[in-house]
Amino acid sequence: MLFPQRFLDALVHGEADLAFRRRTKPAARTGGSQRTAAGVVEFVAVEVVALTEISAEAARRAGYSSRASLLAELERRSGEIYRVQVRLAGADPRVALRERAPIPAELTEIRARLDRFDSASTHGAWTLAVLRLIAENPGEPAACLAELRGRETRLFKVDVRKLKELGLTESLAVGYRLSARGEAVLAALG
Repeated sequence: MLFPQRFLDALVHGEADLAFRRRTKPAARTGGSQRTAAGVVEFVAVEVVALTEISAEAARRAGYSSRASLLAELERRSGEIYRVQVRLAGADPRVALRERAPIPAELTEIRARLDRFDSASTHGAWTLAVLRLIAENPGEPAACLAELRGRETRLFKVDVRKLKELGLTESLAVGYRLSARGEAVLAALG
């Protein structure tokens, strides 16, 4: 599920705890979670509801100024309406991870993961080259970095997300930079 920043801000301040989505199939399931810019959002309950079951209070709890504005948004799509009760479950664990340099055992594990990424790649070894590229061009738009690598932007971003999962990179408003962990890994392996 995608959450607009206004909703995430309201969630953080305790002003929102519901989301409504109209879909042909649910985008969330009870007990699931998702990392967002605000932290980990847990899906406490997911259920199908009728339009008539959506109150003005529920719309407010979903971050809308009125029931009418929520209904107008829902009318733009087809499918069933899902009411998703959410809660902020904590910080994104990647944030703490990327601030910490790896201990030797972790460095061995990271190297093994990078080797697996490289060996499974259809476009050759890329992990250390992409880490170097980001280190040399912090804040450069992804499209420019992708072009320097001779990759389609969408596919380049998939590669960078793999590095981000390991806590090695972080997204900026535009582009990326290496995290402290990424800098330590690149220094040790590169």
